[in-house]
Amino acid sequence: MQIHTTDKPFNITKKQVYEAYKAVKSNAGAAGVDGQTIEQFDSDLRNNLYKLWNRMSSGSYFPPPVRAVSIPKKTGGQRILGVPTVADRVAQMVVKQLIEPDLDPIFLADSYGYRPRKSALDAIGVTRERCWKYDWVLEFDIKGLFDNIDHELLLRAVRKHVRCKWALLYIERWLTAPMDKDGIIIERSRGTPQGGVISPILSNLFLHYTFDLWMGRAHPDLPWCRYADDGLVHCRNEQEAQALKAELQARLAECRLEMHPTKTKIVYCKDGKRKGTYPNFQFDFLGYGFRPRLVRRSRDNTLFWGFNPAVSASALKDMRAAIRELNLRHRTELPMNEIARQINPLLRGWIEYYGRYSPSALYPVLRYINQMLLAWTMRKFKRFRAHKIRASRFLQKLARENANLFVHWRLSMIGTFA
Repeated sequence: MQIHTTDKPFNITKKQVYEAYKAVKSNAGAAGVDGQTIEQFDSDLRNNLYKLWNRMSSGSYFPPPVRAVSIPKKTGGQRILGVPTVADRVAQMVVKQLIEPDLDPIFLADSYGYRPRKSALDAIGVTRERCWKYDWVLEFDIKGLFDNIDHELLLRAVRKHVRCKWALLYIERWLTAPMDKDGIIIERSRGTPQGGVISPILSNLFLHYTFDLWMGRAHPDLPWCRYADDGLVHCRNEQEAQALKAELQARLAECRLEMHPTKTKIVYCKDGKRKGTYPNFQFDFLGYGFRPRLVRRSRDNTLFWGFNPAVSASALKDMRAAIRELNLRHRTELPMNEIARQINPLLRGWIEYYGRYSPSALYPVLRYINQMLLAWTMRKFKRFRAHKIRASRFLQKLARENANLFVHWRLSMIGTFA
């Protein structure tokens, strides 16, 4: 592919577009308003990428409307996700890959969301250690961040750090691209659609100025951690946490955002040494539940109360729902290795993420999967239909002899099939 172009107003290379396409394809994703899937885009790949490059490098690229998709929130209500077309995702990726090397270094160490070489597990780890050192946590949530980011304030930050003229041009166009909700075109004057490729880095930049730098100026002695619009600040006492909550509420209002009234709370990190009774002594963060737990001391094998993370109850509920949606217990026409092929990617991700801290808290959902396999076995094989114990013994033997068949069978605790 040609690397340099000189006959266009904007020096965007074909290689940049192709690299962006590869990143978009690896992330998969649904079709946008044009109904075109990744597979359909691939069927005429060379022509599609050429047209996109030609329009972007000439300045004539205008993003199509973003398809609005409603998904249910865990706490009730609906969240609107924006699904750009495949071509628009590639265009956004071109700009993201251009600006990220300049923007990411300005972000602070305790900003973890959507950043290279940082992860949600890093945020969980640092939060775990700080909960041992600080008695109180202000858990805050920004109401509808992606829907309410102020364009004027955001573009002020973007123009300060992004010098490339064509990147600025397209960022402005994406911010005002309308949404298509069931055929109804909705114009936008604020927000950056959650689901867009460019949205996470823009929201990080906005909160870098709204919260991160402000905390450094106003409360340099209080450690904090932020993952996108979910954040925590560790405090020494309840009064300090209450005062900070009021200050942060005012700061967000100044930046034309709103603190979520019910998701924001002050939590007492109660353990064996901290006394007193308070309304909130647990919180969820990035799928982990932080609360007082009995922990075994390694040096003398005794139990003590510690404030520690483990997979949250809501995450366990979501996992069970994901397994139920597969409806595998009724798919008796499938061989067991096909059941494993469908379940293992889910299991691998859950164990890798939630198994980092308090892995035994995952056992209920692993047992649930084993019970699903038991129900499937009793339906599939006539000899087990009225013999639950025999079916259970069959699966126990299979798990010992074929531990690699299911990801969770490789763990020391296989679970019960009864």
